[in-house]
Amino acid sequence: MAESATVARPRLWTAWVMAARPATLPAAVVPVIVGTAVAGPGVPRPLSFLAALVAALLIQIGTNFANDLFDFRKGADTADRLGPRRVTQGGLVTPGQVARATGFTLGLATLIGVYLVVVGGWPVAAIGVLSIACCLAYTGGPWPLGYHGLGDVCVFLFFGVIAVVGSAYLQTGGVTPLAVAASIPVGLLVTAILIVNNLRDIDTDRVAGKRTLAVRLGRTGTRLEFAAAVLGAYCMPLGLRLAGLVGGWFWLPELTLPLALSLMLVVARASDGPTLNGALKRTGQLHLLFGLLFAASVVL
Repeated sequence: MAESATVARPRLWTAWVMAARPATLPAAVVPVIVGTAVAGPGVPRPLSFLAALVAALLIQIGTNFANDLFDFRKGADTADRLGPRRVTQGGLVTPGQVARATGFTLGLATLIGVYLVVVGGWPVAAIGVLSIACCLAYTGGPWPLGYHGLGDVCVFLFFGVIAVVGSAYLQTGGVTPLAVAASIPVGLLVTAILIVNNLRDIDTDRVAGKRTLAVRLGRTGTRLEFAAAVLGAYCMPLGLRLAGLVGGWFWLPELTLPLALSLMLVVARASDGPTLNGALKRTGQLHLLFGLLFAASVVL
């Protein structure tokens, strides 16, 4: 459904908040919290934790700015978009302003990253460079990853495996089996957020030539992918307990299972934009709640 021409134009600061997409920011917060939790009791390097958290948030915001800009330039964002309003396509901010904001935000993340490199060495530098490169290549460049069905893999790796393991590495200077295993449910649930987003946009993405994995799989396949990602995440706490990697509080994240099951039902049936937008928001909330309880179960 096209947006009405009578939609009120928000103030400039409101437009920038819209562009930052606050609802997506827990995707950057949860991996850092879980990665720090698996490092062991206490936070031996609290400044490193805070720096990693801020850097992750800045990279997430920079990614959101970049996607807003590049999707507009490539014609993927149109008036028929079912998702939340995009500021570049909506004419709320100019493409040049969004480009400068992207560079400024990622520049701040790089400055903070210098400190993290001092703490963690070249592996942290590699993570930072790859993260920013993926941020720009997701929808930008001559071969955008998200347009070729690789978005799900990128999100799983960078917001799951790399973010959790990297956060743990900053605290311990090493990589443990627990850190790697703990990254899997975090990555699966953050990928589930993208799956709902891409399910909603299948029709408009197909018209724009954006060949996401959802476009390739179709609605039925995408719904099955969502269910597999969610159920896979909920299998991991028990698996970690059976492997002796976590203690008796392993069941804490399972408290969110009713929310997960209700979301699976909604995603299995819904096809309209408003319903899927609601499911998208609730999947983000699920990721946050699961992640916090999962971190607590590791520490306790």
